[in-house]
Amino acid sequence: MLLLKKSPPPTPAVLAVKSWHEFKMKDIDGHERSMKEFSGKIVLVVNVASKCGNTPQYAGLESVYKKYKDKGLVVVGFPCNDFMGQEPGTDAQIKEFCEATYQVNFPMFSKIHVKGPDQCPMYAWLVAQTGGKDIEWNFGKILLDREGHVITRFDPKTKPEDDKVVGAIEKALASKH
Repeated sequence: MLLLKKSPPPTPAVLAVKSWHEFKMKDIDGHERSMKEFSGKIVLVVNVASKCGNTPQYAGLESVYKKYKDKGLVVVGFPCNDFMGQEPGTDAQIKEFCEATYQVNFPMFSKIHVKGPDQCPMYAWLVAQTGGKDIEWNFGKILLDREGHVITRFDPKTKPEDDKVVGAIEKALASKH
């Protein structure tokens, strides 16, 4: 059982980032996408894995996405293999699994590291914005406002359809800022 060491502190360049929208990431099909495309949307960022006890949360994520996408919510999934090797597949295998098993239609991105020495700069920024505590496990959720600023963070065991998550999403959607 290999657990990664604590993530290094974010670099000054990462700390200088003012909004999540400043990042660019590769989607699950290998295309670079700017997070600016999500400007004006409420975004639920989730680190995901296909072989985790929390994997059934994909169904809840898709359900919440379907229910609120026309009101301005986007769920974005970032596969990672940082926790006990629970996401060993390639991007193509992950995409096939998500579509075939959970009918995932929300945007999925290329596999990244969300903690440890190879932590993706975007996750270093998200972690810094939420108090500096490393991502604990697969299916950690971070809710962002329309400007790409962190509203709150939910623990991996908190299901997407939980009243706390849905309430925070509805409150964010009701806000015009």
